[in-house]
Amino acid sequence: IMAVSAPKDKYFSVWLIFFMLGLGTLLPWNFFMTATAYFTSRLKDPPSLEPSANQTAAPRSMLESKFNNVMTLCAMLSLLLLTCLNSFLHSLVPQRLRVMGSLLVIMAVFSITAVLVKVPLEPLTFFCVTMVTIVIINSFGAVLQGSLFGMAGLLPASYTTPIMSGQGLAGTFAAFSMICAIASGSELHDAAFGYFITACGVIFLSVLSYIMLPKLVTHTHTHAHAHVWSLALSVCFTFCVTIGSFPSVTADVRSSLADGGSWDLYYVPVCCFLLFNLCDWCGRSLTAVCMWPRKDGVLLHVCVMCRCVFVPLFMFCNVQPRLHLPVYFLHDGFFIIFIILFAFSNGYLASLCMCYGPKNVLPHEAETAGAIMAFFLSLGLALGAALSFPIRALI
Repeated sequence: IMAVSAPKDKYFSVWLIFFMLGLGTLLPWNFFMTATAYFTSRLKDPPSLEPSANQTAAPRSMLESKFNNVMTLCAMLSLLLLTCLNSFLHSLVPQRLRVMGSLLVIMAVFSITAVLVKVPLEPLTFFCVTMVTIVIINSFGAVLQGSLFGMAGLLPASYTTPIMSGQGLAGTFAAFSMICAIASGSELHDAAFGYFITACGVIFLSVLSYIMLPKLVTHTHTHAHAHVWSLALSVCFTFCVTIGSFPSVTADVRSSLADGGSWDLYYVPVCCFLLFNLCDWCGRSLTAVCMWPRKDGVLLHVCVMCRCVFVPLFMFCNVQPRLHLPVYFLHDGFFIIFIILFAFSNGYLASLCMCYGPKNVLPHEAETAGAIMAFFLSLGLALGAALSFPIRALI
């Protein structure tokens, strides 16, 4: 990697392109997860032809009940493996091929997924096709994300912020779309088709954005110094705590004020998903104007460790059903305050770590450092997903 002087970014064009690429990295997967109800609806057992005297609601099929667990396993394993490979082998594949190829493959997969909304399939066939789709999306998404953070690592720290901010907006956009689908009373199939087509459109815009990105650097293989590891572990820990509680615990919190009204329908989509993603986006975006604590002190790592307190706080909220722990924070207000602080601190601290990491090594090592930071981000997601099962079981 050649040492790079700060580019003259006229009209913030490079900043906006990185923002669009960050949005394109996560919006497709966020929309895919938002459509979970559509996927599970297609996994129900076919209705029995024999009339029964005691007609009751059909139990969940085996495929339906296992969908979320298998989806998480496929997503995290492929994300982790490909992010790891990208962090060490990125010099063997040209940057342009990694980024453009990943975007085009993800767009093709989402186009096929949109078409399959209109195609009837047997539940087992649909389950297998969906899992293959999840592996492909997360594998190429991992290469794309690692490549973007590696590119941003070659530039001033402020250019990592738009990637983090774009990823934060992706979650906000997906949560808002889910609420709109609920409010409009859209059929699951129609809403899912809209999600997938929108994802294709955003990926297409990301492709155009990348084409416009000036060729700022050339690449050679390097190894990052150990100075990056403390920040890498901090970003890993940040996402581990976050995914350990969100959404496995937070999505099961029930309103104490709804009393069977319409607020019951909107409470989790608004107070859990939309509020989390909005505050997370604000935290990520704040690093564009404020970067404190500094990277050289211990305060940043102390702040990261302090986020552990949110795990018991959420466990003592009105999570239902529950078997073991009492409820100490019954009122909706407690949960709303916790989720605001939880989400904002996640976005802000994670963005700080991702911005600082590549600046803690020599300039010619920055791309490798950025890719390694992306690997530890993915490792945090995977560890958090694994921890979410025992955390939820303890409640």
